[in-house]
Amino acid sequence: MRGQRVVITGLGTVTPLGHDKKTLWSALCEGKSGIKKITGFDTSKYDVHFAGEIQGFDTSLWFDQKQTRRLDPFAQFASVASRIAVEDSSLDMAREDPTKVGVIIGSGMGGLQELEAQHRILLERGPSKISPFMITKLMINAASAQVAIYYGLHGPNLGVVSACATAAHALGEAFRLIQRGEADVVIAGGSEAVITPLGVAAFRSMKALSTRNSHPEKASRPFDRDRDGFVLAEGAGVIVLEELEHARKRDAFIYAEMLGYGLGADGCHMAAPEPSGKGAAASMSAALHDAQCPPENVSYINAHATSTPLGDEIEAKAISTVFGPYAQKIPISSTKSMMGHLLGAAGGVELAICALAIQENVIPPTINYENPDPACCGLDFVPNKAREVKVDIAMSNSFGFGGHNVTLIIGRYKG
Repeated sequence: MRGQRVVITGLGTVTPLGHDKKTLWSALCEGKSGIKKITGFDTSKYDVHFAGEIQGFDTSLWFDQKQTRRLDPFAQFASVASRIAVEDSSLDMAREDPTKVGVIIGSGMGGLQELEAQHRILLERGPSKISPFMITKLMINAASAQVAIYYGLHGPNLGVVSACATAAHALGEAFRLIQRGEADVVIAGGSEAVITPLGVAAFRSMKALSTRNSHPEKASRPFDRDRDGFVLAEGAGVIVLEELEHARKRDAFIYAEMLGYGLGADGCHMAAPEPSGKGAAASMSAALHDAQCPPENVSYINAHATSTPLGDEIEAKAISTVFGPYAQKIPISSTKSMMGHLLGAAGGVELAICALAIQENVIPPTINYENPDPACCGLDFVPNKAREVKVDIAMSNSFGFGGHNVTLIIGRYKG
């Protein structure tokens, strides 16, 4: 789709590797792991004792006591990431037309912590003790609503949900809104906070999680032969997208230009990817077509690769299908090796990483890559050490339970 040009002018991240882009980027380039033993609850009766938890998140820096009580952690993370992104963009909301600033922020699971807490109250104290704020805390659109309320915005506002593809869908739809001229600015991304007793138990029950309890930092190992499941993580990734002329008029710093958005569905299984990889391949091909970008022009792929036996293999096959012989030459990394899988927030954090890769001309590594898996097509997964290389165009893949596939492509802004 052609229309208004769209650029990235602000990045906001809250991750297990830090709460600002500088800390996150430094940790990624050093190959550090943010995976540690869970501290939020007693895991002694669980098969999984570790996750990518948010550490050192001081709500008092951002919210008063009343606001803290009325926002589930997923909405808190989204609100903070949004404020960081807006500050990073240097936007002055007092000067903006509030009807032309939109918010699209989603979550795969929403307020799971609040749901668990209120269910305990129901069982222990009865229905009359349920909080009147329960619904507005757990609903997925609480994140986008809170951001609009904070800034007094009246533009398009959506709460997207498509499992692990959520944030990428939010960013793609924000891209389209601006292309069509329906907004000048959109604050977009995803947030997640499901490191809870029920969340860990449920994902473990479906055999999705790694159980490498003795070495948590080694548990997320995308594309490695010995991978045994993903590592649950939490946080938020929010990006400010802006119409190019709007950004130029205020002399904004531009990280990158949005170029392509491809999406589709496997139509196959509720949890497993389509075996041939044709759904993932279709989203990549659609994004390349939308960006009018030949495959050989792609400098870097931030893979969805979550460290599951089936998913990583199928994504590698899909990349080989789309890129042909050139697939062997493209640097591909999974930053989930260091952060774990942020589910509905992953696509937002990972597109921010792609924007930083373009700015810094550095590709973060896939850590814990020790034993190549022949089933992963022998591709270049940037093993264990960051690589300095010029990055002009970056692709980010996000694939979610239910067969939701999204690919985003961004490029160096050249005027």
